[in-house]
Amino acid sequence: MSFDYILFDLDGTLTDPSEGIVNSVIYALKKHGIEETDREKLCSFIGPPLIDAYMEHYGFSKEKAIKTVEFYREYFSVKGIFENRVYKGIPELLEKLYQSGKKIILATSKPDLFANKILEYFGILKHFYFVAGATMNETRTQKQEVIKYALEECNITDTANAVMIGDRKYDISGGKAFGLKTMGLLYGFGSNEEILNSAPDFTAKTVDELARILFKEEKL
Repeated sequence: MSFDYILFDLDGTLTDPSEGIVNSVIYALKKHGIEETDREKLCSFIGPPLIDAYMEHYGFSKEKAIKTVEFYREYFSVKGIFENRVYKGIPELLEKLYQSGKKIILATSKPDLFANKILEYFGILKHFYFVAGATMNETRTQKQEVIKYALEECNITDTANAVMIGDRKYDISGGKAFGLKTMGLLYGFGSNEEILNSAPDFTAKTVDELARILFKEEKL
């Protein structure tokens, strides 16, 4: 199956942002007098909207969670955004897809302001046809909302020719909601159980396997 439009998640899919996100979460929690030392626990903040994560994991009210996200961004916008690394093989994959004429679209729950800066910092923004992210005022944060925005802005009406690729259940359910094919990545921050239970059309354990599937170099 050949796809004309390839939608990628960002965190846990193209890059490993764990250091910067965890540091930002710790910084924000300290503003409330919470000293969190379990860094592995805080990796659960990678993927879902931050407001939802603070409400779920710390029992914050929505108002308190919104304020905490403001604290989070104090650190993230200056330092945490660059405490990040691109997964090995991703730049080469994006270049190959771009040269083959594919429309590469970013669909992330991270604010598009930050997403653009990250892609530009790593020299891969040039490969993207469109960047769809969350808004800073929290009016577009859920993955389904982001995907809907991307499809509308790119005038994609035949979703059979599009695939959503990501490492969390939100990516898979978001893609399915609009009739996209979906690919769950097993190298990111969602557990294998989370990905498999979300029933994606394809799964990939590595960037190399992701590339083989996209270029039909293995039997599907």
